[in-house]
Amino acid sequence: MKPDRYVVKPDATVRLKDIDPDDHHFFTSKDDAVAPTAGLLKKIDVSQGRLFAEGRRSLLIVLQGMDTSGKDGTIRNVLTGINPQGCHVSSFKSPTADENAHDFLWRIHQKTPARGMIGVFNRSHYEDVCITRVHKWIGKDEVHRRYKAIRHFEKHLTDSGTSVVKFFLHISKSEQARRLQARADDPEKRWKFNMGDLDERKYWKSYRSAYEDAISATSTEEAPWYVVPAEHKWYRNWVVSSVISLTLDAMKLRTPRPDARIDFKKIKLV
Repeated sequence: MKPDRYVVKPDATVRLKDIDPDDHHFFTSKDDAVAPTAGLLKKIDVSQGRLFAEGRRSLLIVLQGMDTSGKDGTIRNVLTGINPQGCHVSSFKSPTADENAHDFLWRIHQKTPARGMIGVFNRSHYEDVCITRVHKWIGKDEVHRRYKAIRHFEKHLTDSGTSVVKFFLHISKSEQARRLQARADDPEKRWKFNMGDLDERKYWKSYRSAYEDAISATSTEEAPWYVVPAEHKWYRNWVVSSVISLTLDAMKLRTPRPDARIDFKKIKLV
């Protein structure tokens, strides 16, 4: 079972309304996905150990989606078992005055993963071609200039040894309403509730269009986008963990060779 059906091929045109956010194609229920997902998480843990030990390459995971699409939950569930020494999560909120004084990728580049590390972007440089477009803070020409800059930026990362994989967590507007209501109803989740999220719902179609164009313009062989059905959290976790595992496998990671001068057969400490 592979998640190839969700990858966006280079030069493809994405239409989110044609992609079912409720899809759980490979499984009939959550129970069916438990064992396969657990196996993938173990594989990711082993691969991350090799990536860290090798110390020559890195992996960047980009998570985007509408509010409540599950970015935090994906990080919590998919990266739960790996060594925290080898993983760094960066969350991008509204730019500071200092960040606004530089080009839009300046703050992003500073957070890309070092060699040996897995870096996770919870929101990313794609905010700067989506929210800025929806609210008309930048014009059409600037949006397309930024698409080009993003393609060059991600190509530079991959040429420098960083594998890049990007996930759009796809939910419906009605599912978002249910999740926002759940936050409002649960005292333990109310801290996440923001009245601004209700205002942003008014721009749902504009955001959908902005994401469609951004994904279509920036999904490449080197840095592909996956549109992940995310209404079933367990299926979302399986898809994302599958892609991450396959991406790490493709890197052909190997544990470094030990010091040839050491005769390990003679090491007897106990």
